Amino acid sequence: MHTRTGWTRRAQRLLKRHSDAVVVLIDLDAFKKLNDTHGHDAGDAALVATARRLAQWCAPGGVAGRLGGDEFVAVALPRDADPRTLPAALREQVSHKGQLLPVSASVGVCITSDLSKRTLSAAMEEADQAMYRVKGRARR
Repeated sequence: MHTRTGWTRRAQRLLKRHSDAVVVLIDLDAFKKLNDTHGHDAGDAALVATARRLAQWCAPGGVAGRLGGDEFVAVALPRDADPRTLPAALREQVSHKGQLLPVSASVGVCITSDLSKRTLSAAMEEADQAMYRVKGRARR
């Protein structure tokens, strides 16, 4: 999984080549509760599973990264990845030490062709706003 710096370089190249790229920003829900209830190794298992699922979702033409903590990001090409399928894939339980752990994620999506200014910063801002709208609906 790429870190912020490595992911950013690759994402910017993808956005220059593909005006219809999909940018997603992901935040695991209740991650602290998962760590507190099941231990940090269980939290690590959830992070690894999320990274794998995200990388699979955006392959072969996209790139995924971890921003830090429980935040992830990806750029995918629409021919490779449907943003509507990602939330369900990220919600699948994680098997850890004979136990199934609940995992939930809020996903913000930006289709770069919808932006007036097609920059990575603008796409990230739009995806971030979308993610917080999803989080707000989940709390209600």
